[in-house]
Amino acid sequence: MIVKTLPPSSRPIQEDSRNGTNSRGELDVIDVVPENGTPSLVVRSPRLLAAQKVRTAAQPETLYDPVGIAAHYQNRKVQVLRRIFAVLGPTLSFAFGLWSDSKRGIVAKNNRRRATQLRVLLTQLGPAYIKIGQALSTRPDLVPPVYLEELTKLQDQLPPFANEIAYQFIKEELGAPPEEVYAELSAQPIAAASLGQVYKGKLKTGEEVAVKVQRPDLREGITIDLYILRNLAAWVQKKVKRVRSDLVGILDELGDRIFEEMDYIHEGENAERFFELYGHIKDVYIPQIYWEYTNRRVLTMEWINGTKLTQTKEISAQGIDARYLIEVGVQCSLRQLLEHGFFHADPHPGNLLATTDGKLAYLDFGMMSEIKPPQRYGLIEAIVHVVNRDFEGLAKDYVKLDFLSPETDLTPIIPAFARVFADAQGASVAELNIKSITDELSALMYEYPFRVPPYYALIIRSLVTLEGIAIFIDPNFKVLSEAYPYVSKRLLTDPAPQLRTSLQDLLFKDGRFRWNRLENLLLNARKSQDYDFDLVLNQGIEFLSSERGAFIRDKLVDEFVNGIDALGKNVLHNFTYLLRERVGLTAVNKTPAATVEQQQTLEHIKRILGILRETRGFDPVQLAPQIAQLLVNSDVQRLGQKIASRFTQKAVARLIRQLLAS
Repeated sequence: MIVKTLPPSSRPIQEDSRNGTNSRGELDVIDVVPENGTPSLVVRSPRLLAAQKVRTAAQPETLYDPVGIAAHYQNRKVQVLRRIFAVLGPTLSFAFGLWSDSKRGIVAKNNRRRATQLRVLLTQLGPAYIKIGQALSTRPDLVPPVYLEELTKLQDQLPPFANEIAYQFIKEELGAPPEEVYAELSAQPIAAASLGQVYKGKLKTGEEVAVKVQRPDLREGITIDLYILRNLAAWVQKKVKRVRSDLVGILDELGDRIFEEMDYIHEGENAERFFELYGHIKDVYIPQIYWEYTNRRVLTMEWINGTKLTQTKEISAQGIDARYLIEVGVQCSLRQLLEHGFFHADPHPGNLLATTDGKLAYLDFGMMSEIKPPQRYGLIEAIVHVVNRDFEGLAKDYVKLDFLSPETDLTPIIPAFARVFADAQGASVAELNIKSITDELSALMYEYPFRVPPYYALIIRSLVTLEGIAIFIDPNFKVLSEAYPYVSKRLLTDPAPQLRTSLQDLLFKDGRFRWNRLENLLLNARKSQDYDFDLVLNQGIEFLSSERGAFIRDKLVDEFVNGIDALGKNVLHNFTYLLRERVGLTAVNKTPAATVEQQQTLEHIKRILGILRETRGFDPVQLAPQIAQLLVNSDVQRLGQKIASRFTQKAVARLIRQLLAS
C-alpha cells in the first residue's frame, strides 16, 4: 500500500492542479489580498493549515532547535573535538599548500590541482561546507576560472550514495518499493547535491518526474557543524568588540533554513506557495509537486528538460537569449524580495534552468526565507536614496532596517556614505554592482556602529548569487540598473504610506518641485513589464484626490497652474507682438512673455506628456473614451475643482497686482 501525503495547496490533485480545483472540482479557498496596493490572488487550502499543524506536532525533529542541539552535545565533548580536528586538519593542510605554492612561485602551475583539492575537501567536510562552495561557484569576480570550474561541480555533481539506501528510503517514506511506486526509475542518480540525489522516473500514469531522495545520516552531520560554528560565533561576538552584528542570530537563521530544507514536505509546500505568488510572471516556470509520491525524505516533482543558465553556448544553440532569462530572474527576484517577501534563498545555477521553450524554471525550494513588510519598504526606500544620492535619507533607512540603533548619531555616517559611492561620480549609482556596494559597506560597518540583522544575510546571499550568474553571462550586467524600473513603478503606483512619503521626499526639496526626478521615475517605470498608461493614470488620480496626496497635489496644482499661466502668457505675448509689429496697432501694449522659471515648468510638462504618450497602454484611439470616462469620475471632478479654484485665485491675484501697478 502506498502512503499518500496530503496535498497542501492550490495544486492538490494533479489533473486539476493548474486551475486550482480540488478533488471534487471545487475551488479551494481563495483570498484577495491587497499586497502593497496590488491586489493578488493567493490560494490557501484549509487542509494546508491542518497538515502543517499535524506535521509540526508529530515531527518536532524537523525544526532547528539550537538549545536542544547544545544540550545534546554538551556531554559529547570527545565527538565535538574529533569533528573540530577533522575540519581543521585538512583545511590547514590545504592552506599550507597554497602558501607553499606562493613561496615557490608555482601558483599558476598548481592551480588546477589545488582547485580539485578544494572541491574534494569541501565535499568531504559535508553539507554545510558544500553550501559555502556552491555560493563561491557563482562569483566569477571573486574566484579564478579554474577554481570556478571545479566548484561548479558542487551544485549537482557530488558523489552519490548507494542505490540500496535510496530505495530503502523510498519504501519507508512511500510505503512500497520503487518498482511498485514508479513505472520507471533511472538505474543511477542523474544528479547528486549537498542534501540529496535525484533520479529520473516515470509515474504509472505516464508523467516524467524527478525523484529526490535525502542523504543518510544528514541531520547528525549538519547539527554538529552548526553547534561548533554557533559556539565559535558566540565567542567572536563576545571577545571581538569590533563585531557588533548578531552572528549567533545570523547562524540561527541559516540553521532554520537548512533544517527546513531537510524536510521535503516543507519543500513541496514552498514550491506550491512560490507557484501561487510568482507563477503568473511572464516566462517563469515552477514545476509541479506530486503529493501522492512525496514525504519527508522523498520528493517527487515534475521533470524539467532544461539547461543551466551558465551553459551559455548550449542555450544560444537552442536559439534562447540567456541574458533575457537573467532579466526575467531579476524581475522575479524583485517581486520576491520587495512585493511578497517570500524569496528563493539559494538561486545557484543548478537551481535555475532555461527550458526548451525559452522559459526560466526554478528548482529546489528547500531554502526559502521571508522579509517582513517594514523591511521590504525599507529596501525600496534605500534603493531610491542610493540611486538619487540622498545619503541623509539612506542613513535613516539603515536605522529603519535595524542596521543602526535609533539613538545613533548619523552626522559622521552621512558623509561616509557619500565616500562609499564617490567612485560613481559622473555616472549613475545604478551602474555599480551589488558586490562592490556590499564590499564598500562591509568596510564602513567596521568603522561605525553598524550591526547586521539576521534576515539580511540570506537576502545578500540570494542577490549576490543571482548577480554572480548574471556577470558570468554578461560581465556588464548591472542588477541595480535592471531593478530601478520596478522600484520606480512601485513608487508611482503603490499606495503604502511609507512609499508615498518616499515619493514626496524624492520629488520635493526645500519646497520646490523637482521635475527632473518625476521625469526620471516615469522614464524608468515604463520599462517595467507590468506598468502601463491606465495603471499610472488611475493610481495617480486616486492618490492625488485623496487626503494622503494633499501635499503633492497642492504643489503639483501650483506647478500645473504655472505651466498654464506660462502658456497663456506666451500666447498673449505672441498675439500682442503680431498686432504691434505686423498689423501696426501700436496702441496695443506689448505683453511680457513667460518668465524663465515658468518656461522651464512648461518644458517639463511637455516632456512628461511626451513620456506618457510613449508609455505602454497609451492609445490615441482610446483616449477620447478614456477622457469621457475620467470626466464622470468623482476623484477627477474633485481634482479639477481644486485646479480651477487655484487657477482662479492666481488669475485674480495677478489682475489685482496689475491694477495696483497701473
